Amino acid sequence: MGKKERLNRTEMLIGDEALEILGGSHVAIFGLGGVGGSVVEALARAGVGALTLVDMDRVDESNINRQVIATYDTIGVDKTEAARKRVFSICPECEVSTFKQFVLPGQFGNIGDFSRFDYVVDAIDNIAGKIAIIAAAKDAGVPVISAMGAGNKMNPEKFIIDDISNTKVCPLAKIMRKKIRELGIENVAALYSTEEPIKTGSKTPGSMSYVPPIAGLMIGGYVIREIIKCNDKKTK
Repeated sequence: MGKKERLNRTEMLIGDEALEILGGSHVAIFGLGGVGGSVVEALARAGVGALTLVDMDRVDESNINRQVIATYDTIGVDKTEAARKRVFSICPECEVSTFKQFVLPGQFGNIGDFSRFDYVVDAIDNIAGKIAIIAAAKDAGVPVISAMGAGNKMNPEKFIIDDISNTKVCPLAKIMRKKIRELGIENVAALYSTEEPIKTGSKTPGSMSYVPPIAGLMIGGYVIREIIKCNDKKTK
C-alpha cells in the first residue's frame, strides 16, 4: 500500500520514468479559488513532488458552491492552510510551501526566485497581479499558464487552452492580450472560454459548481502533460 499503490493507475498510463519526473517537479499555484484549488487537486493526485501555494484569502461560506477546499469545516481557515492540509491528506510526501499574500508588480514577498519552479500557474483575479506573475515566470525562463475568466459561465465545454494571443470572446483575455503585447511577452498559455458571459446585473460574478473546477482540472492536466512531455497516445 502507500505511494506505489496510490499512483498505480497513473503509472499504468505514463510509466515509472514519467512518474519520477512528476515526483521531482515543483509547481507554483497563485490563487486557490475555484480554479486554482482544483489545479492543486490534480497535481497532488498525480504525485507532483513539491507545490508552492499562494493566496491572501480565507475560506468563506460563499466559496462552498465551487471551491474544492471549501467546506463548513474550513470556513474561516486561510485558503493556503486548507489547501496544504488537503494536499497532505492526498499525497503525504509532497513538499508544500504556503504564502498568505496578495501579489502585485514588484510585491512577491518571500516567494523568492521563480527559477526554482518547473511550472507556474496564475489563477488569480487581479489583472496587475496576473501580469506580474507572468512577467516573473518569463524572466526566470519558467513556463506559465494563466487562467482567464471562469465566472458567469455555464458551459465548461467551451473552455480552450491556447496561446493567449489566440484568445477571443473572453473580456479578461482581451485586456490581458493587450497588456502582455505592450510588454513584449510572448508564448503564454491561457485557459479561456468562448462562451459569452451571462449578464447577471451584479459586479460579483456568478458561478456554477462544476465550471471553475473543470477549468482547474484542465489546467492541472495541461501542466502535468507539459512536465512529462507525454505523447498523445499515452494521454488518451
